[in-house]
Amino acid sequence: MRKSTGNKVVKVAAAGIAAMMMLVGCSSSKPAATTAVEATVEATTEAVAETVTEAETTTAAAAEETTILVAAAASLKYSYDEELIPMFVAANPGIKVDATYDSSGKLQTQIEEGLGADVFMSAATKQMNALKDENMVDADSIVNLLENKIVLIVPTGMDAKVTGFEDIANADMIAIGDPESVPAGQYAKEALTSLGLWDAVDAKSTKGTNVTEVLNWVAEGSADAGIVYATDAATTDKVQVIAEAPEGSLAAKVIYPVGIVTASENKEAAQKFVQFLQSDEAIAVFEKYGFSANE
Repeated sequence: MRKSTGNKVVKVAAAGIAAMMMLVGCSSSKPAATTAVEATVEATTEAVAETVTEAETTTAAAAEETTILVAAAASLKYSYDEELIPMFVAANPGIKVDATYDSSGKLQTQIEEGLGADVFMSAATKQMNALKDENMVDADSIVNLLENKIVLIVPTGMDAKVTGFEDIANADMIAIGDPESVPAGQYAKEALTSLGLWDAVDAKSTKGTNVTEVLNWVAEGSADAGIVYATDAATTDKVQVIAEAPEGSLAAKVIYPVGIVTASENKEAAQKFVQFLQSDEAIAVFEKYGFSANE
């Protein structure tokens, strides 16, 4: 569209220049007038050339812009949307970043079904490893970037029947992520099973489709207690953390890996984004939101 507009400008200006040249011919007996018209013609010609150049430059710039899609765990939404993506785009003006957030399990399934994501960042290694084994994420691109904590929360200001993991079954309703697809739910089940509490909690639980849903249920008072990531609990003052998952209740750390989707058609831009996430500036933002760099 910009190019056709430029052509229209050229045609209109050319007609104007032709008219001016006719005036020059008619004004041959008036040197002063002729000089003025010639000067006007020259200025108009230069303006037309500048307009066409700007239009072509704008069209070329638009054509060169690359958009990447990042599929990220729901617990990354605040840090990504509020700071990280704007920081990256400002430093890379030729790259636009779109993001979609959900449970890592759902995102894994979407990528397997053809979601056009370029970068995947999950809240557990399980989903990343599954895609790597299916040759759907480049193995050499995966970085175990961040660590998070699993915590027990209750609504702020309410008389809680729960004081820690050991008496979590005292709650009437307990919110956790669905262990089938939500990493936070998988970690919760692992910790509670290790403590011998899973059956009691499962009988009183309501299961969220992602960790944000679990957080909101506790914040609204729909659930008496819930298990989420420390980073999620830090996003609102409507919940309070009363305990971290007891030491030894989880077999491994809560790791957030990031990698490049094999089917990506924007590998260069995707690699730039993954490299940016590893920078000191990006890690400082993650830490601000409660994550820590994986050592």
